[in-house]
Amino acid sequence: MNRTAISTPVFLKRFCCLAALIIFTHSAGSRAEEFIYKHQEGDRYRILSTVQEDVYIDYLLNHKAEILNRIAVEVLSEKDGKGRHKAVFQTSERSSGHALYSGRSFLWAREYESEFDRDRLGRLTIDKKYFMPVVRDVPVFPGRDLKPGDKWSNEGHEMHDFRDNFGITEPYRIPFTANYTFLGNREWKGKMYPAFSVNYHIVSTPPAVRGRIFPRRIVAESNQTVFWDSNLGQPVAYNEKFDYIFEFSNGRTVQYKGTAEAEIIESERMDKERIAGEIVESIENLNIPDVSVRVADEGIIISLDDIQFHPDTAIMLPGEREKLDKIVDILRNYQSRDILVGGHTALAGTAEGRSRLSAERATVVADYIIEKGARTPERVVVRGYGAERPLADNRTDEGRRRNRRVEITILEN
Repeated sequence: MNRTAISTPVFLKRFCCLAALIIFTHSAGSRAEEFIYKHQEGDRYRILSTVQEDVYIDYLLNHKAEILNRIAVEVLSEKDGKGRHKAVFQTSERSSGHALYSGRSFLWAREYESEFDRDRLGRLTIDKKYFMPVVRDVPVFPGRDLKPGDKWSNEGHEMHDFRDNFGITEPYRIPFTANYTFLGNREWKGKMYPAFSVNYHIVSTPPAVRGRIFPRRIVAESNQTVFWDSNLGQPVAYNEKFDYIFEFSNGRTVQYKGTAEAEIIESERMDKERIAGEIVESIENLNIPDVSVRVADEGIIISLDDIQFHPDTAIMLPGEREKLDKIVDILRNYQSRDILVGGHTALAGTAEGRSRLSAERATVVADYIIEKGARTPERVVVRGYGAERPLADNRTDEGRRRNRRVEITILEN
């Protein structure tokens, strides 16, 4: 779970740390349950979390944000019930009442990598250098059978990224006590799962940080319901209501208030070489010009190497839609995979201008894919790279032509 905003300090990055193998039908009765995590080396999955958030500055509504968190996780090893996890946390956003971005797709905001161990009861062991996950040691279980109505408590904490706005270089720790209640069976998307609530309150007065703006007082509340699969030993989903108020040393108050939910989706390994070959064959059969395909760590990249826009704008020339229609047909063959649409420019103008233009052009392509029904908005993320990743020499006309491109990545996880 993540709560952040483009126009306000990007520090309240909250990701749930759910871990599951697959959404699995389970219909336990109102019997005793022992909640235990199970880990298996090689398991891979992704967590999709959406947040509907109102952002207030000095108690006045600044804007509404819809945030998409995408977390790709792999279990590297398992020993004595403890699983070693590697995860990539990606956050993206679209906002209403905000001038910077208003596309149908989600605009990439930031990405984090992390590694951590989790034991059978849910306790994390993680190096202090990692900023993610934000919410840690939630849930932690008591290690005994529980009946509906049983309650327990455990200490947890949040770790926040205050680098950009406050110059605090290490993750910023906020402790709390989480209170749990076993609710018995609850329904999630038509299936019954054992469920428990998680509630915690934060009232914190952090120490001053000399020479910097810092959080002077933090008041927060989180109320969650977690749905559990006992066969797999993992959660499958959660939902939440939250309200966070940060009072800063410069007198400004920022409040984040809203709802969130997340679910875990199985991620099968992608046969990249085979799929790339299929796409190349489709491109040849459909006679699509100026399109190339390559395999990368993150998935398969379809590069529109010379997509045409009016100069210095994100307005496509009319003939480009015919090319995109054929690409959309190809994307429909791989519906189970999310996509990243990245915009790239030649080395011209300012870095800020290049970044903005590349994001705007990628947004046009992403929104067209959504409009044609090849993906729903939450399955598409947009990122503007500017001139950061050239394919050719920007000193030549041909090099600049190749560098002005939009790339569609079919993501593995």
